[in-house]
Amino acid sequence: QVQLVESGGGLVQPGGSLRLSCEGFGITFGRKGLNWYRQPPGKQREWIASITSVGTTTYDASVKGRFTISRDNAKNTIYLQMNGLKLEDTAVYYCNFGGTQSYAYWGQGTQVTVSS
Repeated sequence: QVQLVESGGGLVQPGGSLRLSCEGFGITFGRKGLNWYRQPPGKQREWIASITSVGTTTYDASVKGRFTISRDNAKNTIYLQMNGLKLEDTAVYYCNFGGTQSYAYWGQGTQVTVSS
């Protein structure tokens, strides 16, 4: 059974940093592209970052320059380093394999709240 397990969310002040982790179980990350999405309160889930199997990264404009996606295949884990957090970054953050395809896998999500 495939499971993606996120961790690292929490409450942070504007301008602060958090690092999210996503570990895979029942799935080998090594040759797969992986993604981070988020769902702000009252809004739809949105894509924010991707990393390919060879480490190429892409970002949504809203997070580019502030967030960094990375991977450690030996640990079967991807990360999202979030710096310069803003109020509008408040959301539930999900890691994902497969994007919006029918076979996609999602984690349970981790809450990030940016508040003063």
